[in-house]
Parts: sequence; structure tokens; C-alpha cells
Amino acid sequence: MSRSVLVTGGNRGIGLAIARAFAEAGDKVAITYRSGEPPQELTALGVLAVRCDITDSEQVEQAYKEVEDKHGAVEVLVANAGITKDTLLMRMSEEDFASVVDTNLTGTFRVVKRANRGMLRAKKGRVVLISSVVGLLGAGGQSNYAASKAALVGFARSLARELGSRNITFNVVAPGFVDTDMTKVLTDEQRAAIVAQVPLARYAQPEEIAAAVSFLASDDAAYITGAVIPVDGGLGMGH
Repeated sequence: MSRSVLVTGGNRGIGLAIARAFAEAGDKVAITYRSGEPPQELTALGVLAVRCDITDSEQVEQAYKEVEDKHGAVEVLVANAGITKDTLLMRMSEEDFASVVDTNLTGTFRVVKRANRGMLRAKKGRVVLISSVVGLLGAGGQSNYAASKAALVGFARSLARELGSRNITFNVVAPGFVDTDMTKVLTDEQRAAIVAQVPLARYAQPEEIAAAVSFLASDDAAYITGAVIPVDGGLGMGH
């Protein structure tokens, strides 16, 4: 059956690959995006693109109303939207810290809570939160980002316990370094230093993250909840 799927931050990088995977599998897919224009390839796949800043509760509510009007209640939510504002602690402003947490953690709370309304009514649902290996390992200059991504694990596991009896699963995917526009701006030396830390000695492709998300939303993963799935080439093993 074709499900109503929502991917936040689905206009580029990992989110785009996730949206593409669900659309190609025949699901009714919607994405949120904050700026720019969604890629033409999503339009060609019939993906509904909704402009929404997840730090604004009213925009989140309006986005859900549009998705529900077109596709029905959201059955699969992938909370992917996130930002970085990297700097050392001594240089980090309160705004640098608060804005990252508001987008990555509180923004996730907003979209999950709103999706939960329809999932409770349907007595089923799949929620996948996109965290990061940095949330498990930590990284200098990323204390705000790492804190927000680590918090997603506790958030997901609490909700897995709270709503498991309603047949709603909550899982986390923790990507490592992924070959996206964000990492392409690094120098060759920086990229080489990163790859040297990864046992599989390469970056992930966005499609590899999407494959893990697709699995967690599939019938094959019906008995998996509260899990943290690393897709990091072995970088964070043991965490």
C-alpha cells in the first residue's frame, strides 16, 4: 500500500535521498524545506514540497494541514532537518547554541508531536530520527550540534516506551561522514584526514543512509523500536 510519508529537510543531501527512495517505492511523499527551491527531480517523482521552518510551530501546523489534505495523515515521519553552527566553546554565543538546539532537537519535537496525532488515531506509525555519529562520539567545535543530536536518542527511546503499545515505532539512524554538498566544501587534506578514521576508508553515499531509513519504515522492521542504527563505516563502533 502507498503510505503518506513526510521527510523534513528533504530538498538536498541525505533528506533528498530518503525522499527519493520512498517515492521510487511508490509511497506518497512530502518534504519540508526552509529555503531555496526543491529539486526538479522530486517534482518529477510526484513529491509534494512544502516550505516550512520547523522552528516555527505555526508553520509546522500549516505544513501538516497541507500534507494531510493532499496525502492523508502522515504514517511515516523522517525527522531529518538540521543545522550546524560550529565553533569552539569559548567563541560560541548563546544564539549559536540555542538556534542549533531549537532546530535539531526542539524542531524534531514539534514535527513528531504533530505527526503523533494521526498515528495515535490510526494506532500505527513509523518515526525515524536522523542523528549523527558526532552525537555519539563528540567532536571539538561541535558541542551544540553534538548535544542536539545525542538528545534525539533519549527522545526516541522515551517515546518508544511511551507509544509502543499503540504500534508506533521510534528509531534513530546515526550517519557518519556522508558525501554531500556539506562535505564537498572540505579541502582534500580535510577529507583525507576524515577517511583515515573510518574503518571502511570512505565516505557514505546518501543512498546508504536512505536504505537504513527505508528498512526501519518497512514491515521487516515491525519489531524494532528504540534502536540506534549507525551508518558510519565503523567510525563510531562501540558507542
